[in-house]
Amino acid sequence: MNANAHDIVPTHLAVQAMRDNGYKNAAYAIAELMDNAIQAGASQVELLCGERKQQIEGRKRSRIEQIAVLDNGRGMDANVLRLALQFGNGTYLDQDKHTGIGRFGMGLPSSSISQCQRVDVWSWQNGIENALHSYLDLDEIKNRRMTEVPEPTARPIPMTWTKIGQKFGDSGTLVVWSKIDRCMWRTGKAIIDNSEFVIGRMYRKFLNNGQVKIRMVAFDLDALYNLIVEKYALPNDPGYLIENTSCPRPYDNQAMFRPWEGDTSYEVPFEINFKDKKHDVKVRFSYAKEEARQAEPGKNPGDLPHGKHAAKNVGISVVRAGRELDMDTGIVIAYDSRERWWGVEVEFPPSLDDIFGVTNNKQSARNFAELLQFEIESLLENGKTIIQLKEELQEDEDPKASLLDIAHRIKTQLSVIRRLLQAQTKGTRTTEKRHGHDPYKPEKVATTVTQERKLQGYKGKSDEDEELPKEERKQVIKETLKEEGVTENQAELLAATTVDDGLKYTFAQAPIDTPEFFTVQSRGGAIIVTLNTNHPAYQNLVEILEEDVDKADIDTLRSRLINSLDGLKLLLMAWARYEDEQPDGKRKENAQDTRIDWGRVARRFLENE
Repeated sequence: MNANAHDIVPTHLAVQAMRDNGYKNAAYAIAELMDNAIQAGASQVELLCGERKQQIEGRKRSRIEQIAVLDNGRGMDANVLRLALQFGNGTYLDQDKHTGIGRFGMGLPSSSISQCQRVDVWSWQNGIENALHSYLDLDEIKNRRMTEVPEPTARPIPMTWTKIGQKFGDSGTLVVWSKIDRCMWRTGKAIIDNSEFVIGRMYRKFLNNGQVKIRMVAFDLDALYNLIVEKYALPNDPGYLIENTSCPRPYDNQAMFRPWEGDTSYEVPFEINFKDKKHDVKVRFSYAKEEARQAEPGKNPGDLPHGKHAAKNVGISVVRAGRELDMDTGIVIAYDSRERWWGVEVEFPPSLDDIFGVTNNKQSARNFAELLQFEIESLLENGKTIIQLKEELQEDEDPKASLLDIAHRIKTQLSVIRRLLQAQTKGTRTTEKRHGHDPYKPEKVATTVTQERKLQGYKGKSDEDEELPKEERKQVIKETLKEEGVTENQAELLAATTVDDGLKYTFAQAPIDTPEFFTVQSRGGAIIVTLNTNHPAYQNLVEILEEDVDKADIDTLRSRLINSLDGLKLLLMAWARYEDEQPDGKRKENAQDTRIDWGRVARRFLENE
C-alpha cells in the first residue's frame, strides 16, 4: 500500500519518531499497560518475562525475547480493541467524564513501541476460547504494508502464555511485546528486579487496599516450567506510613515514618476552583521515627537496609487518582543525606490534569514541578503577599496560580521538618569514642571544677536537687530536654548518661525559636545547656567543625578552623557592642562585672582542659 505523498503526517515516519516519546525506562512503559488493566477492573495483573539462551561472544547467555502483561479485567470487543491500538485514540478521551487513571488513549501503542517493534493483543469477554487478536508491527508500518490497525479476528492465545499465566478469567486482555530492541535490561530477572520497586510505588494504594495483585514471573521460553523468578509486588510507600511493604526489616511489617503532627492531622486539604467546579487536593507529610534514624555506634542509619531503601524514595510523590505519576526531586537538597527521612505526598483528581500539567505518558506534572522550583520568597518583594502574587498569576491566566498555596505550604512545612531532622541528628552525641576521644570529656571536666567550687563555698541552684532519687532526676532532666526541643529518645539517653555517670552538666542541641545562642536551665540536680541550632553562631562555631570531620581533607579542615575562629571573634565583638550600648551607670557596671566573673569561671574550666 502506498501512502499519499502529501499526507500531513506520513504514518511510516511518524510512528518511528514516536518511539522516542519520553518513557524513562521499561518499568514506566509496562506501567501504561497495567493502568489499562486496572482501569478495566482487573483484580490481578501479571508481568510475564520470557527469555531464551543465546550464543553471545562464545558463551550462552539469557536474553529477554518477549514481555507480556496479562489481566483479568473486562476485556475489549472488536471495536474497542482496534481503537486501543490507534495512536491518540481510546475510550478515556473525555476528561470531564473520566475519573480513573487512564488518559488520552495513548498508552498501549506508545508504551509498546518505546520498547519493541511488535505488539500483539488478545482480548476476550466470554472465555479465552473466544479471544480476539490484533497487532502493530513497525517493520510492516515502515515498509508501508500496514497503514491501519488490522481488524481484530478470532485467534487462539499461544500455549506459552496459557501455561505461564495464572489468572485467565472469563474476560481479560493479554498484551505481548516481541522483537524487543530498546529495553535496557537484558533478562527477565533484571526487568522484574528493576520494575518491582517502581511499580510497587506507583500502585501502592491499589496493592495496599487489596484492589489488585501484581504477579511477576521470569521464565525460560524453552522450559516453561522453569520459573526463574515468581513473586508478587509489595507496596512501596515513599511516605513509609503503610505496613507490610517492600521496605527491609524491621520496617517490612511496620511503618518506618510517623505522620507529621500538624494543626489537625498530617493531611492538609486544599480546594481548587476550575471550570466552575471545586476539586480537592490533599497534601500529606511524614517523617522518620527516631528509632529508624539510630544505629549501633560507628554505623550510619543511612547505610542500613532500610536507610538504603529510603534513599531511593527521596522526593515529593505526585499521585493522580491513586496512581503515582512521579517522584519529583526538584526541591530535594541533593547533598544532604537527611533528605531520605521525610515524605511528602500530593494527591489530586484527573479533573485537574490541565492545572497540574500532566503529560501524555503520565510521568510528570509539569506545572506543579516548575512551581516547586520557583523561589517563591524572591517573588514576594516590596511587601507583596502570597495573595497578591496569586492574583497576578491569575490575571496572566497562569495555571500555576491555583497551585501556589500548595507549593508554598510544602516548602514552609518542609523547612520545619528539616529542622526537626537536624535536631534528631545533632541532639546528642554517640557514646562511641572517636580516635580515643571521650565525647563526654567537657562535661566531666566541668563537673570536676564545679565540685571544687562547691568546696570553696560557691553554691548553685541546681545543687539543691542532687540528693533526689536517681529515677526522679532522670525523669525531670528528660522532660526538660523534651521541652527544649530534643527528641524523646535522645532526651532519655542524655538524662540516663548524666545521672548514671555522675555528671553535673547535660549538653544538648535543638532548634529554639528565640534569639538566644544557648539556654541554661537547672533541673534534676544538673545544669542543662542547650545550643540553638537555628542560631548563626551554631552554624559557624559548632556545626562547621562537627560535620563529617573524619571524611574531610586537610584543606577543608583548615578552612573550617579559620571560619570557626572568625565566628568566635564575631561572637566576642557582639558582646563588646552589647556592653558598649549600655548607658553609663549601674547597667554598664553590671555588664562589665558579669564579663569579669564569667571570665574567672571560664578560666578555671579551661585550665583543666
